[in-house]
Amino acid sequence: MLAADQRAQLRFDERGLIPAVVQQHDTGEVLMVAWMNEAALARTLEEGETVFYSRSRQELWHKGATSGNTQRLVELRVDCDGDVLLVLVDQRGDGVACHTGARSCFYRRVEGSPGQDAAAAPPLEPERAG
Repeated sequence: MLAADQRAQLRFDERGLIPAVVQQHDTGEVLMVAWMNEAALARTLEEGETVFYSRSRQELWHKGATSGNTQRLVELRVDCDGDVLLVLVDQRGDGVACHTGARSCFYRRVEGSPGQDAAAAPPLEPERAG
């Protein structure tokens, strides 16, 4: 459960949501961005695995519950403004975080941006994605 003093540090939006940037704890790789409400945050802390709020389905979802690609919570941080969470995880299962079957949701590079071409992992079958 989230202590009252910790809850006071967080700034949920008008819908009661806060963005959560999910990062692999040992490599720093950004895996995905999702949303949490107070219930999702509480369950994540209680269960030790990520639980998010689906804006499209308007319900909680335990990441990887059906695919096996769960995320073990390692550490939870809040940014200086209190309006974004950084969720450090150990990505489990097949190592897939994105629903497309890619390891990270950030496998596409914006054309014209500096840098080398991003090597995208080939998508897995949709039923294996998490």
